[in-house]
Amino acid sequence: MPQIIFDHVTKIYDPDELVLEDITFSIDKGEFVFLIGKSGVGKSSILKLLSRQEEVSEGRIYVDQENIGLLKGRELPYFRRKFGIVQADMRCLRDRTVYENVLLALRSCGYSIRKSKKKIMEALGSVGMGSKAQFYPQELSVGEEARVLLARALVTSPQILLADEPTANLDPDLAWDMMCLLDDINRKGPTVIVSSHSVELVNIMRKRVLTLVEGVLVSDEKHAGYSSKALDIYEERRILQLREMKKNNPK
Repeated sequence: MPQIIFDHVTKIYDPDELVLEDITFSIDKGEFVFLIGKSGVGKSSILKLLSRQEEVSEGRIYVDQENIGLLKGRELPYFRRKFGIVQADMRCLRDRTVYENVLLALRSCGYSIRKSKKKIMEALGSVGMGSKAQFYPQELSVGEEARVLLARALVTSPQILLADEPTANLDPDLAWDMMCLLDDINRKGPTVIVSSHSVELVNIMRKRVLTLVEGVLVSDEKHAGYSSKALDIYEERRILQLREMKKNNPK
């Protein structure tokens, strides 16, 4: 059975901003998957819907055969422990050390301070930041802070790692280092889903690629590079024209 299923998922933000339209796909446990497409096509929305930071407008999402739309509010904190999340707008707290920033993730899951030290140092060590545990974020380079954020996502031993544009602020060498880290993490078991608009990195990695255009899933390819459909203005126009026709001629 797939670990993740999107079943005809649509997301509309009020009043009528259509972000995702009738999205269907499944992901097996342990896969590495890229979500690609231009900015604003719905990549981040898929990640937020999957972790129940947002709710679907139509359709269903299953994680480990559970319809996550039926989860109660009190169940969400436990459900979200399945995920490690790296988001472009997440930063380290500037008044906490690297160690303390990673500790926050464990404390939110109920770990005691005493039992946290080993996990924190293991997570920092796995991304090459063990020697910087007592540094403050402003003492780190951009690449080092990105590694700390990855360690913070990993410290709870998640089953699924969601990385939203993890290389957006990195130069090409640091971006490649980050992708190598994500690949190493995936080889150890967790499912990894990465949103990216980096043509070069996606082409090099040759993973499964889901391509979004104007909120529509237009291709799903294994061992693939960056799909030309993601940048095809004619594909955008085709989808927008079909959407307009449906709007003007509802069933």
